[in-house]
Amino acid sequence: MTVFDDIVGQEPAVAHLRAAVAAPVHAYLLVGPPGSGKRTAATALAAALLCPLGGCGECDVCRRALAGGHPDVVLVERSGPSITVEQAREVRRLAMRSPNEGARKVLILTDFHLVREAASVLLKVLEEPPASTVFVILAEQVPPELVTIASRCVQVHFGPLTPLQVSAALVSEGVDAGVAAEVAAVAGGRLDRARLLANDVDFGSRRDAWREVPARLDGTGATVAVVASDLAELLSRAGVAALEARQAAELAELQERVDRTGERGAGRKVLTDRHKRELRRLRHDELRFGLATLAGVYGDALATGSAADTRACIEAVAAIQEAAEAMVRNPTESLLLQSLLLRLPPRRDRRAILDSPPG
Repeated sequence: MTVFDDIVGQEPAVAHLRAAVAAPVHAYLLVGPPGSGKRTAATALAAALLCPLGGCGECDVCRRALAGGHPDVVLVERSGPSITVEQAREVRRLAMRSPNEGARKVLILTDFHLVREAASVLLKVLEEPPASTVFVILAEQVPPELVTIASRCVQVHFGPLTPLQVSAALVSEGVDAGVAAEVAAVAGGRLDRARLLANDVDFGSRRDAWREVPARLDGTGATVAVVASDLAELLSRAGVAALEARQAAELAELQERVDRTGERGAGRKVLTDRHKRELRRLRHDELRFGLATLAGVYGDALATGSAADTRACIEAVAAIQEAAEAMVRNPTESLLLQSLLLRLPPRRDRRAILDSPPG
């Protein structure tokens, strides 16, 4: 057993991190999409850098680092939409502080791609790093304005997981093979989302509700308003119970650690802020899932429709893709849905879609 055993499907990245433990540099930048295992890898690397055996996974140092209870592993997360200058200054202060137990401490910085105006402060820290500090920085991508900071780090890349990798990981955790395959197919390479869906008893009914949208449209604005309202209501509760259950477990673990160790400043605010962001991301993920499901209905109909049906389906898929791309601008959800539904062909023009079974 080692601290890297829980990282799924990222063999090249893990090999790179294992090699880094023997001769670490001052900063590592882990780049990859959400749910690819970057956070797990960052915690594992931190544990390995502090462990006297290089990450055995069994000693007290490893156990505390992996559980988030080691004082020389500091997780820094944004409290707002981006990392602020004040937060960057706090990172600099933490970096200059001496380790509590050994000769080294590790600062894990999340959401590097959202640094923006705080970049100059972090650049100074990375250019003149304290010898006792190792930075492990997480990012979904490296935008052009942050290339200079990235150049001060060793970059380790994480790719999206394949559905087979996600499914196998879920099965190894005790999820039914059929359920694992179904959620892995729609998780977009994200193990965290697949785990959430696997524990969500309403996942199937939400998928069916999106599949039924084309059959409900009759070309009237009144129907569009009703359907959009129904979908918005679906999004407001989609997956929330499963996510809140996991978040409650994390808060309970934090409280248990505080009660056991007497630790103060253990990160309750950071954790609750992250939980709020996770709830927002959940709604965003669910909307993307719904749009993808809706596009799949029209895509399936292309094989059986007439020439007129084919044109309508192609135009519908294009409209759905435009709506998905518009999500990056954070539009009002209800307006986005209504605008999209008004562009979709009414059911009288889509006999092939109505006659096609879901999925």
